[in-house]
Amino acid sequence: MKGWAQGRTIGWFCISMVLLFLIWESVCRLFSLPPFIFPRPSDVLLSLWELREQLLGIHLWVTLREVVLGLVLSILFGAGLAMAMHMSRLVERIVYPYIVISQTIPIIALSPVFILWFGYDLSGKIAVTILFTFFPVVVSLYDGLRAADPDMIALLKTMGASRRQIFLKLQIPASLPHFFSGLKVAATFSVSGATIDEWLGASGGLGYFGRRAAGNFQAPALFASVLLLSLAGIALFALAAWAEKRFAHRHTHNQ
Repeated sequence: MKGWAQGRTIGWFCISMVLLFLIWESVCRLFSLPPFIFPRPSDVLLSLWELREQLLGIHLWVTLREVVLGLVLSILFGAGLAMAMHMSRLVERIVYPYIVISQTIPIIALSPVFILWFGYDLSGKIAVTILFTFFPVVVSLYDGLRAADPDMIALLKTMGASRRQIFLKLQIPASLPHFFSGLKVAATFSVSGATIDEWLGASGGLGYFGRRAAGNFQAPALFASVLLLSLAGIALFALAAWAEKRFAHRHTHNQ
């Protein structure tokens, strides 16, 4: 029954997308909108097919490499810091305010600073991606670790459980739903981080390709790169959602 409901949701989404593209195509044809300003979906798909060797064979993989490496490092670093703040009040009092302050500064304004420090190579793009994805990972996991039932913690203590056992058997499983919620947000932000960095300066990637297409008034090519970026973000979100069902829900049922 649950699978049927999910399939119906996906079906309605696909129908709405088809209707959206049909309306978009009809409006462009009806009002004769110039393709270099607002291209028709058919022009975008045609451009995607004609430029498939560049977009799919080169630039997509450049962007995906930046996104995946930045997201993985953000998860590792963010999870380690969240656990350190949970285990030590001193670390929390020192580090947590700086984590919050880092988000009060417009991230796009910090991107040129990171490029100045790390350069235009892969390390600079990974650093900007981490800047976009670090906050939701560390905050969601930290809040999740604190969300464990205090009565369960007291019960385990009375049964002689050590702090390490409580952490591994109770607090980690309890934090997984919060962690995956933050991960799904970070997964979509990672594409934005890599794209912005490529717009600022790069020699490859979908952001670089889109900037060059916009400068040459090649709107169909620009929209094609945006379409691929959107699909990449959706794929990463879906992967995070699958991992959530695979791990977080299993731990919930086991409890």
